[in-house]
Amino acid sequence: MAKRPNSPTATDAQVVALLDRYQCPVPFHEVRARLLGNIASPSSTSPIETVKCLWGGELPPFDSIDEANELIGALVMGLWNRLTRHQDRSDPFRLMRVQSRVNREEIMSLATMRRQELDGFAEGLFGGAEELDLSERAVDAMTVLSTLRAMFVAIEEVTGDPTKAANEKDFAETLDRMREMTLTAEKSIHAVVLACKRARASDFSGGLAKRLTLH
Repeated sequence: MAKRPNSPTATDAQVVALLDRYQCPVPFHEVRARLLGNIASPSSTSPIETVKCLWGGELPPFDSIDEANELIGALVMGLWNRLTRHQDRSDPFRLMRVQSRVNREEIMSLATMRRQELDGFAEGLFGGAEELDLSERAVDAMTVLSTLRAMFVAIEEVTGDPTKAANEKDFAETLDRMREMTLTAEKSIHAVVLACKRARASDFSGGLAKRLTLH
């Protein structure tokens, strides 16, 4: 008889399977970025409340308490706990890596994924608030992420429009540029996470930063 996955140590693949089973409207790549943002957030809510928000504020229906424990265990004891290690300076968060071929459809798909990841991180960081107390370093890094988000949206729009002429060289150059943008985004996310960790450790409150719109 097949056994359920061991939720407290559920792998990413097992988390993805559970998200699919319960029809989570948020894709896994965005889920992990959103959880990281909430971990870093100075106004962080409880992990279970963050998990509920993935389904619009309420957990999906379960047939038994064991099913509920399985999902919560996988997301909180598994994924959430794994993501907390990225508060360490030597272990920065990495955006999802996928192999993309040099064509219009796959470049658009990658741009969409990156945009969703940046949206997820901002959503988790702000947690529904309109403004946060962030250090200047965190604000600067969020500004970079906002700029990158706009660039990914522009790539989505161009590659999604078949009337926009482009050849294989254009697509190859765009893909190379997106790889550089991904590295910059990761550095900026790490800067926000570390800045928020330092602020909590020193009970520091920087200038009030209005919410940076990444949606």
